Amino acid sequence: MKRTLISLLLLLACGLAAMHCTTKSEAKNDTNTTNRTATGADNQDKPTQHQSSKSSKYFTFKGQTMEKITKTENEWRSQLSPEQYQICRNHGTERAFTGKYWNFKGKGIYTCAGCGFELFSSDTKFDSGTGWPSFWAPLTPESVETSTDKSYGMVRTEVHCPRCNSHLGHVFDDGPQPTGLRYCMNSASLNFVEKK
Repeated sequence: MKRTLISLLLLLACGLAAMHCTTKSEAKNDTNTTNRTATGADNQDKPTQHQSSKSSKYFTFKGQTMEKITKTENEWRSQLSPEQYQICRNHGTERAFTGKYWNFKGKGIYTCAGCGFELFSSDTKFDSGTGWPSFWAPLTPESVETSTDKSYGMVRTEVHCPRCNSHLGHVFDDGPQPTGLRYCMNSASLNFVEKK
């Protein structure tokens, strides 16, 4: 009963966040269009970086320092579908029970839709009942980065790709053992590589 109530509250909160994010994104796009028209400049070619808990230019993986991937907004738009762009680059959220991986049972590795970085294994995937693909742990502790998200009047822990800073979803402390964590991801932020 308690878990069902928590799931319903999370669904409601995420649904409101998704609607607000779409409206906010549309308003932002209108503002960007107005600014470009007024100044005669197109800001879409400037590299963008999302807030990271680590260096914005480098990250450490398996003891090695690696350079992050940065692209212009136009490059991201040409590479990603509109839904992927909205979620990965604008911190959007797909609607519950609509993503291709929420109920997917394949065995393999989930990678970042933005850069192909290996994030999660199907071995840690579980049915959270929330309508989003959920994992109790990343592939390695360094496979994801986190930052504090204070949007929509909530304080949550955002999860993003350490290599390209694509938004993946959020992590909550209501998951199963052994970690007690639930990495609630967006299907649009992920690609799946089948285990051979």
